[in-house]
Amino acid sequence: MTDPVFLVPDLAAQLDRAGETGQFTLPPAEAKHAAVKRIQTGEPVVLTDGAGLGVRAEWGTGETVTGTGVLPARSVRPRVTIVQALPKAERSELAVDLAVQAGADRIIPWQADRCIAKWANRSGKAGKEDKARAKWQAAAVSAMKQSRRLDGAVVGELLTDLADLPDHLEPRPWPEPVETVQILILHEEAATPLTRVDLDVDEVVLVIGPEGGVAPREIDAVDAQAVVLGPEVYRTASAAAVALGAIGVLTDRWAR
Repeated sequence: MTDPVFLVPDLAAQLDRAGETGQFTLPPAEAKHAAVKRIQTGEPVVLTDGAGLGVRAEWGTGETVTGTGVLPARSVRPRVTIVQALPKAERSELAVDLAVQAGADRIIPWQADRCIAKWANRSGKAGKEDKARAKWQAAAVSAMKQSRRLDGAVVGELLTDLADLPDHLEPRPWPEPVETVQILILHEEAATPLTRVDLDVDEVVLVIGPEGGVAPREIDAVDAQAVVLGPEVYRTASAAAVALGAIGVLTDRWAR
């Protein structure tokens, strides 16, 4: 079994102070999580800042662990950004959880025309956005740790108009430069299957519509290609995870 992962947001700063084999301090919530998991002194663990930095360590006492070395940085191509239409409340965090477990590098919440769930008011004011986005962020962090990842827990700002998508793609939350981008919209009536799309790009942006589908206005709002994932029609909460699996097979993302 792979070593458990714990989130240490200031890991880079601690690494600069302590060095690879120094003492690292976990946030209280992560230390409590370790106690619940009954991790014993000397057991191996992995620390991450959630942005790709990873440090191997051995569990000590309380909130302290001892580093044993820095993990090599993960570099994949293409990176995948999921633009996820807001699901109904009971499936909202599930969509994030499944996408991060399946390998999403970033998730951008999208209040599509046909979304039942609404974070922002019609006037454009924030509404429930801060609280809802915090729940997505917590779900992403939990899924990142569960799937033993060092990154992938980035949840972007709420997108309310697909025409504004290019602005929401900057800045990228990973170190590699992005020169080529393929924006794909999953659409059950599309003529082109995902398997026939050229995925030899630096970033794939995958737009997942709501249960009611993507409105024609939205398809025309952004320079994107409509694709169909397969013969089945997936729920919005599971579509990203299925698509990420397909992209993993069709590219080198799953190569170790």
